Amino acid sequence: MTKDKEPVLPAEETESPLDERQPEEEAQAEQQEQLEPVTLSAAEFNEVRKHIESLQKEKDETVNLCQHLQADFDNYRKRNASLHLDSVNEGERNVIKALLPVLDNFDRAMENVDQVDPAWVDGLKLVQKQLLETLAKFGLEEINATGMFDPNLHEAVMQQQTEDAESGTIVMVMQKGYRVKDRIVRHSMVGVAK
Repeated sequence: MTKDKEPVLPAEETESPLDERQPEEEAQAEQQEQLEPVTLSAAEFNEVRKHIESLQKEKDETVNLCQHLQADFDNYRKRNASLHLDSVNEGERNVIKALLPVLDNFDRAMENVDQVDPAWVDGLKLVQKQLLETLAKFGLEEINATGMFDPNLHEAVMQQQTEDAESGTIVMVMQKGYRVKDRIVRHSMVGVAK
């Protein structure tokens, strides 16, 4: 009769329970060693205390540095967001500035529609209105060119002697001025009374 041999398990399976127990036992032994009272001389105690104080100081400096780095990063992120928004706004202003001659041409066309088919004029007015509404969505506003001359908003290209208006009053608008989101993209070109 032959004896049946016991099955041999792979090395991984046989070693794993022992490996798991061994670190646990070592950890318990280390804990007991740590819990045993230790007697230090005054010099050793002072040395340990100084070491702890230096570690605390190093930790505080590291925390302080991390807080400064976090604040710097937050400022960087906010600055970049602001720069991005400024870039987008500048791009919008540049596109609108490029379209201002189109608006001027619409105004000129509307001034000379006396002998043109009324249906065609209505269509032209609708296109002009649609263009203005679209640009208004991006912040385009016409600068008011009535009343007194304001060098911040208007550009005086001529002076006109008149008795109907007091000196400095705008008497003629030669080209409309526009602003986009409180930033002037083109000053109104006006004539001013002397």
